[in-house]
Amino acid sequence: MSDQRAILLLADGTTYEGRAAGKIGTTTGEICFNTGMTGYQEIFTDPSYYGQILVTTNAHIGNYGIKDTDVESDHVKIAGLICKNFTVPYSRQQAQGSIQEYFEREGVVGISDVDTRAIVRHIRDKGAMNAIVSSENFDLKDLKRQLDAAPDMEGLELSSKVTTEEAYTLGDPAAAIKVAVLDLGTKKNILRNFVQRDCYVKVFPARATMAEIDAFGADGLFISNGPGDPGAMDYAVETAQAMLAEDKPMFGICLGHQILARAVGIPTYKMHNGHRGINHPVFNLLTGKSEITSQNHGFGVSPEAIAQNLDVVEITHRNLNDDTIEGIRIIGKPAFSVQYHPEASPGPHDAAYLFDQFVDLIKGAKG
Repeated sequence: MSDQRAILLLADGTTYEGRAAGKIGTTTGEICFNTGMTGYQEIFTDPSYYGQILVTTNAHIGNYGIKDTDVESDHVKIAGLICKNFTVPYSRQQAQGSIQEYFEREGVVGISDVDTRAIVRHIRDKGAMNAIVSSENFDLKDLKRQLDAAPDMEGLELSSKVTTEEAYTLGDPAAAIKVAVLDLGTKKNILRNFVQRDCYVKVFPARATMAEIDAFGADGLFISNGPGDPGAMDYAVETAQAMLAEDKPMFGICLGHQILARAVGIPTYKMHNGHRGINHPVFNLLTGKSEITSQNHGFGVSPEAIAQNLDVVEITHRNLNDDTIEGIRIIGKPAFSVQYHPEASPGPHDAAYLFDQFVDLIKGAKG
């Protein structure tokens, strides 16, 4: 455990002092919290967290170490970490190193030994805001200047920061089904779920043209999760509209859900805090069953706009905590999406059936 001092400053002027965790340095981003008790490495590497400083509500982070395969992308994507206990010694036999070694290698700045309960209560009341963490600079005026210069998440396009630079393929080229993935920041386990269902997948950069996607000859089209404000992604909305025009089976997850909604004229909005955790209850209106889901999003689809466009969009899932929109399907099109993460990683597998539903839709369209 480091004895180096560290400081956390929020945009509203609230400060917390603790100890340095990870790399010694300074970082800025939007502060958010995740309530999951396991899966910290998958969370750190989820591209949807790009640009965000993460508060973990679980008391111990790092206690089971780091394993190279427990990742959802090639590198850590969080902008920084805030935790209670940054546990460097680890107990898992399969682990390949400590969280401190991992953060130093990945260049992640963090702060530990702070009252995360108080921080979470504060941002639950005040809402999402920018923050700065530093273990090298303790001049509050200078930190406030740096914090004021950091961009707000609302209006920020970030998928271009995390998308693949070049298209690539996964799975068996002889597979019965071909799926084109528009990568807005996809998690690896989403791609694994397609491959496990005998799909040959081609992953395209976020700004790929419809002509490039069409050249693959996909049977189904998928829009992935990712970071940033969907309201700042007109280019992705235009691609989604072109996908819808093809009348092929189409599926969206998280940011992909928001982009699909925007493609049919349903706007999105910035949530007070968002949903981040692996225990969010969702009600499936089509089956009458509830699911415990993994979630990570700070924007949502406007329920008011959907209520005025029920001839265009059907609501399929609602959040049982706050009644927000968790799933839709487009009327007259073989297209549907969910706000949460059916691939989990981390989280429960209650919603894995959605991948089967997509594959069955493709098989039905193929005859």
